Amino acid sequence: MTRKQKNKNTSSLREQDPFLARERETYEFPLPSREFVLQCLEQAGVPVIPEELAEQLGILDDEMGFFQRRLRAMARDGQLVINRKGQLCVIAKMDLKKGRVIGHRDGFGFIKPEEGGDDLFLSEREMHTVLHGDHVIYRVAGQDRRGRNEAAIVEILQRANTRVVGRLYRERGIFFVVPEDRRINQDILIEANEVGEAQHGQVVIVEIVAQPSKHTQPMGRVLEIMGNYADPGMEIEIALRKHDLPHVFSHAVEEAAKAIPKKVRKKDLEGREDLRELPLVTIDGETARDFDDAVYCEPQGKGFRLVVAIADVSSYVLPGDALDVSAKERGNSVYFPRRVIPMLPEALSNGICSLNPEVERLCMVCDMVITAKGEVKKYRFYPAVMRSQARLTYNQVWDYLQAEGGHPLYPHLANLYDLFKCLLAARARRGAIDFETTETQMVFNEQGKIDRIVPVVRNDAHRLIEECMLAANVCSADFLLTHQHPCLFRVHEGPTPEKLDVLRGFLKLVALTLPGGETPTAKDYAKLMEKIKLRPDGNVLQTMLLRSLQQAVYTPNNVGHFGLAYPAYTHFTSPIRRYPDLLVHRAIKALLAGEVYRPGDWVALGTQCSMTERRADEATREVEAWLKCFFMRDRVGEVFSGKINAVTSFGVFVLLDDVFVEGLIHISELGRDYFHFDMHRQAIVGEKSGMTYKLGDEVTIKVMRADLESAKIDFALYSPSRDQKRTT
Repeated sequence: MTRKQKNKNTSSLREQDPFLARERETYEFPLPSREFVLQCLEQAGVPVIPEELAEQLGILDDEMGFFQRRLRAMARDGQLVINRKGQLCVIAKMDLKKGRVIGHRDGFGFIKPEEGGDDLFLSEREMHTVLHGDHVIYRVAGQDRRGRNEAAIVEILQRANTRVVGRLYRERGIFFVVPEDRRINQDILIEANEVGEAQHGQVVIVEIVAQPSKHTQPMGRVLEIMGNYADPGMEIEIALRKHDLPHVFSHAVEEAAKAIPKKVRKKDLEGREDLRELPLVTIDGETARDFDDAVYCEPQGKGFRLVVAIADVSSYVLPGDALDVSAKERGNSVYFPRRVIPMLPEALSNGICSLNPEVERLCMVCDMVITAKGEVKKYRFYPAVMRSQARLTYNQVWDYLQAEGGHPLYPHLANLYDLFKCLLAARARRGAIDFETTETQMVFNEQGKIDRIVPVVRNDAHRLIEECMLAANVCSADFLLTHQHPCLFRVHEGPTPEKLDVLRGFLKLVALTLPGGETPTAKDYAKLMEKIKLRPDGNVLQTMLLRSLQQAVYTPNNVGHFGLAYPAYTHFTSPIRRYPDLLVHRAIKALLAGEVYRPGDWVALGTQCSMTERRADEATREVEAWLKCFFMRDRVGEVFSGKINAVTSFGVFVLLDDVFVEGLIHISELGRDYFHFDMHRQAIVGEKSGMTYKLGDEVTIKVMRADLESAKIDFALYSPSRDQKRTT
């Protein structure tokens, strides 16, 4: 049949497709668009067999194979459902929805609806056919005995797990792998001929060759033997694979990095201001190797001129090139104890992009005039070339400031410190929340395991740099907003009504109130923080305030930053280690050139960057938990003092005073009584005894277990008399 004959036989209905022009531009032989197919199915009002729809749309014999593939693709993407009779069904008509499976180590799970809203419970039976992360179509199946909305899985759209890291076991001649990600709550069976050289107890990577079904467990084969569980650095190797963290640069990325010049060339200076004589310095931690930012300050009238110079990564990483694609995928650098997974290859992150001392570097500058009240009067952005005059550490700078000398650049450091005091006063007037948390640092031995854990003492040099970076970030947000250029804002929303209720219920018990009614501001939080600062339970109260707040995210929709009390805020100051900062640099450069930067879907970019940030946080927390567990393994049986820093329905978590390690006192270890969780009091109360264990209580514990496989540490309440009874 000729093309002319085909067009003649095509139904008039097919010609009504509003997306026909698009399909003709895309395909040589266009089919009805997905949108039009759905429209026809909705108008039918009943399930339709594919042959009926094909006839209705004038699908010819030589098109039928292509049309069926389109229908299957639509079903795979969750746009329609093919029922047991092979009929095409519109999801909305069947009260079906799409969501993502969230597994639980105890066998059950939840569905996170794609459209938002509360999660739905999945029973163990429903979880038997899916694994954590799978995308599914589901229906609401009613409520369970606890009143939770329950879901039933209708169809699996997309499998999330193809490769899994776990430990290989052999029992009664049967091989299986227990995934390290406990949210994958099914063991993966391995046939004997698919084990290779792997041995019982080793950490392996398996490829899932058969996904779970109603009657079978997932099947896999060993791809890689990683080694033994307690090998040095294994905890990081596991975390990298468990969280799908990209950690090896592709050949294309490595070649692109090699092609980058090792030093600034004359032609690179065109169109840039020359700041090589300005005494800019970097101030970072002792272990830092990538230097994003340099600062300089001088008095100007009654105020100050502050220059914040940021590594000009966008001059070397171009939109869409191999380096850019890799950086977007990674999203950020990941900082594990003793190891960094950089966003950019070392040739850039520690080389040409890093503001190393006494070498020329390209930079983007935020040049600000700040009043004596700490308010930015005016600013401008421009590309420049600089030469850092010194690589300083926080502790060095703090020593120089206290000694009022000791370094040739001390006068400039003193200017920075004077400016910092003004910015700090402005922060207080603004009402920004200033949480004072105790950060810790692990000190390692030669075997790569923790020797001790020590608190990190923050001084004013840390805060000085923070305030300078905040000022530059606010200016970048204002610049992009003023010129109405889309970008990724760093958004931090206020507390949800539910979290606010819990917080206020707890505060009431300690005779405190949070002002602000239903919509408290950051200033309200800051006022309360000031009240509790010197209280003995101040740390506990601060923890509750912190938990009431939402997580900060990247989004093109600006709603301000609650915690910092800014109406608009972006990340501009760390493009070596954060992809959002690189996007902001490109947007600013585009505006300076009278252009618009169009990277694609800003919403999708925000989602990606927020995801990679959470992924990195989860991975680093897990590694730290495992290392602490390994550290406590040799301390089983020892007695420590600590404070309850979290209360749950199944027990209390205690943070030890001297070693900064957290463990669980299970509810069964609290005493011979029926204990009940009181959410508003953040306490567990004994039904008969009235014995109460609440947030902030000081307790003495004995270390009972340190389980490396689960990275969990178990405590028991300690009293000399009770402990003596147990041992006699």
